[in-house]
Parts: sequence; structure tokens; C-alpha cells
Amino acid sequence: MTARLLVVEDDEDLRVTLDEALTREGYRVTAVADGAQALTAAGLQDVDVVLLDRDLPVLGGDAVCRALVAAGHPARILMLTAAAAVSDRVRGLDLGADDYLPKPFAYAELSARLRALVRRDPVTADREPVVTVGDVTIDRARRTAERAGRPLRLTPKELDVLDALVRADGEFRTVEQLLDTVWEDPDERTRGVVKVVVYQLRRKLGFPGVVGYEPGFGYRIDVRG
Repeated sequence: MTARLLVVEDDEDLRVTLDEALTREGYRVTAVADGAQALTAAGLQDVDVVLLDRDLPVLGGDAVCRALVAAGHPARILMLTAAAAVSDRVRGLDLGADDYLPKPFAYAELSARLRALVRRDPVTADREPVVTVGDVTIDRARRTAERAGRPLRLTPKELDVLDALVRADGEFRTVEQLLDTVWEDPDERTRGVVKVVVYQLRRKLGFPGVVGYEPGFGYRIDVRG
């Protein structure tokens, strides 16, 4: 099935260029110029991936990302921005984006990241769509998680890390194993980014602690509290 893309970019030249190039690749593309139009378009049609510029008029990219995540919209989000600092990337991912690409970028890299996002399938044949460990439940079909009935507002990376640890069934997972499982982009495959995501995940899971750590072994789910 042809993937459906929503391009949200206020720079007209870049928007038209992306629309034409992605259409030539075989995608079904809708292109809009501001955040308000983006939310309207996402609500009116099925979208697989949103290419979301962070610096938008009317309604900023951060607000659009938060709104889509809060609504449980199934589309993957690839944020584009001229801000290239690591802190900006972390904030973008923490908002709920699946990937982050600083401007200026090479079209070949954008195309590769899109293919990676389109390939992702939250539910596969060998994985149950809903799994519970202790008082933590992950719904892989809806891409949601909760603890003791309390919804957890996790970013996609936080959810993927939690899912990877749950699937480890109590065994340790090293930082390198988590990088191999969760991070496809080689530019983001650093030990530091794993530590940031795990820190935020632990904070959101609350007390008693669920994600344990042992030097030399890595992280694991510990439901004993």
C-alpha cells in the first residue's frame, strides 16, 4: 500500500520541492503551510508520516506534535528544524516525535529516514498487542502505556525502550542492545541519548521504581519495586 505523507512546511520553495520529489518516489503527499492546516489535514485523512517543520506560523510545530500525540494519532512524526543543538533534538523527541532532522539536510537522508518510519509496524505476528508486567501495561497497537491504570504520556522512544525491556522478560539489556533495538539513525546512536530516554522513562513511571540498572549488565524491568 502506498504510504501517505503530510508535509508541513511554511517555506514555499521547500514545500513544493518536497511535494514533487516525494510524489515522484511514489508517496501520496498532502502539503500545507502552517500548523492549523496540518491539524485539519491530519483529521480529515489517513496519514502515515508527518514531515513537520518546527518553526511554523499560526500554530508552531511543537504544538502540532503535542496535539497529534495527545489525540493518539497513529502517524509517525519526523520533525524538521534549523535548530541543530542536541538539546533541541532531545526536546523534539520528548514532545513525541519519532525522528528529528536538522536543516539543511540532504534529500537522500530525508528519504532514508522516511523509509525507516514507514517500515515500522507497532504490532507483529510474534508479539502480543497488549502485555502486562506487574502493574505496567503496554498496548502495542495503540502505542500507549499505563501504570496501575494511570495513563503514561511517553514519547515514542520511551515507549520503545519500555517495550524492549518488557520483552526481555526480566533479563538485562545493555545500552548497545537498546541502541540496536530502538535507534535506527546512526547519528543518534550514542550512550548519552539512551541515558536521557531512560531517565525520562523512570521519571514518568514514578515510584516504586520499575527500570533497574546494574553496572556492567545494563537495564531491566524489576517489578518487585
